[in-house]
Formats: sequence, structure tokens, C-alpha cells
Amino acid sequence: MAQLATRQVSHDVAATAAAMPSLADADDATLARALIDKNAAAPRVTWARFSPLVRRILRRSLGPQHDVEDIVQDVFLCLFERVHTLRDPVAFKAFVIAITVRTARYEIRRARVRRWVGLSRTADLPDLRVVAADTTSQHALIHFYQVLGRINERDRTAFVLRFIEGMEAAEVAAALEVSVPTARRCFTRAWERVTFFAQRDPFLVDYLGKLEVTSPEETP
Repeated sequence: MAQLATRQVSHDVAATAAAMPSLADADDATLARALIDKNAAAPRVTWARFSPLVRRILRRSLGPQHDVEDIVQDVFLCLFERVHTLRDPVAFKAFVIAITVRTARYEIRRARVRRWVGLSRTADLPDLRVVAADTTSQHALIHFYQVLGRINERDRTAFVLRFIEGMEAAEVAAALEVSVPTARRCFTRAWERVTFFAQRDPFLVDYLGKLEVTSPEETP
């Protein structure tokens, strides 16, 4: 009996190992189906494929004062718990982005509450940490996220997705779970707010240009 159990474990391990290369090369829809079907290799492949995207969106949405690694893990925990609600496996990437965006918006709201009461994420230090801010670009980055901090979380996220991530309006709408016209209004308002403050901040005039963003009027 013990030998049978050992052989079964070995067989399961071998099957998981064999599934890794094929899943790693699979398209998003196939990976999503594997995750829904509780394929043992699917979570690791999903992490490898999407964690760079999730991390980048969180960093750009939340700013340099946030350590996003724990938040990245929160996104994937939510993803693994909710993947069974995905109706169209072809839309798996959009599903991941939508969860990331919801998490980012939640963290932005939390950060604002902490800032109002003067606490950090650990509730004992000021929320904004300026690390080695002795160059123009570092000052500009800090000022840029201070400007974003004046914008509501949905418009701010729309700005990041459209003008920093370079997503199309339809992709922004899917991530925010709103209509395309609503998404356009969100990132247009954010653009107007950011440019309004940037024109009055010497650190941001050049920095905003380096983002190579496209004005809302030129957005497809």
C-alpha cells in the first residue's frame, strides 16, 4: 500500500512537472481554463506571466512611497479565489488587470485615510517617504504623485492606465468596469488636472513631457 501511495505521489509530481512547459507556452484562455480546473501548475504559471504587469500597474498607480510586494500577493490571492467567476477565458488578462485596478483603488483610498490622520501603512510614521530625493527627476516624481494624490482614485487610475501604461480607451474601460465614454471622461479630467498643476510646478513641466503621453484629443 505504501509503495502504491509513493508511486501515486511520484506520478502526480511528474504530471505537474510535465504540465509546466505546456502551460507556460499556452495562450491566456488555456491558462485560465487550467486555473479554473485547479491544474496544480496553473497558479505558478499565472504568477510568472502576470506578476510583472500587476507589479508595474501598482507601482505606477500608487507611487514610490508604497512597497507593493504585499499588495501584489493580495491581487493574486483575490485572482485565485475569483477566477471561477471569469465567464470568458479569452478575457483572462483583462480580468487580471481589473482585479489589480480594484486593489490599487482600494489602497489609494486607504492611503488617503492614513494621510488624513497622519499615519503610514504601519500606523506609526508619516505616509510620504522621500528617499534620496536629491535629483531633479526624483523631486519631479515625488511632485507628480503629489499631484495624482489630489485626484479621485478612479480618475487617477484611468490616467495611469491610459497615459503611462499606454492602454486604449476600451482597455481602460474594461479595467475600470465602466463604459468607454465614462473611461474617456475619467482620464480627460485627470489629464486636465495634472496639466493644470504641472504648468505651475517647475519640477513637473519637463517631467510630464518625458512621459510621452498623448493628449485626450488624440486618444483613439
